[in-house]
Amino acid sequence: MSLMSRITRTATATAVAGAALLALAGTASANQSAPYIGDGYANNSQAVWCVQHNLNHFIGITTRTNRPAPLDEDGIWGPKTKAAVQWLQTDSMVGGQWLQADGIVGPLTGSLIVGDGYPDSVGTSSSPCWQYIPTVEGP
Repeated sequence: MSLMSRITRTATATAVAGAALLALAGTASANQSAPYIGDGYANNSQAVWCVQHNLNHFIGITTRTNRPAPLDEDGIWGPKTKAAVQWLQTDSMVGGQWLQADGIVGPLTGSLIVGDGYPDSVGTSSSPCWQYIPTVEGP
């Protein structure tokens, strides 16, 4: 078999494998239509619960300093939830962009929360949270 044939076969196999992985991945985690969550927004209680639930995961596994106390997962946006969002945003980067520690869950912060949050809520279409949290376009 010639070198060119092997290269062509390898490229074809790689493309087929990549297509299969994309098919298995299902719906991307992106939900660009979900409203922002935070002060001044009409906060959906399910969305706030998802933020609290995922933040508790981060709080529980982090070695970062000044971590907040675990949040009540009550679906009510308040100062403790906002402070925990700001804590997560501090020194965090998504897609090569530093997050602004403003306490608002927009697409970048939402991508971090849904993409790397609590295992049963990670951003797939089968997650109970992906539809409520704004995210940037998924992979």
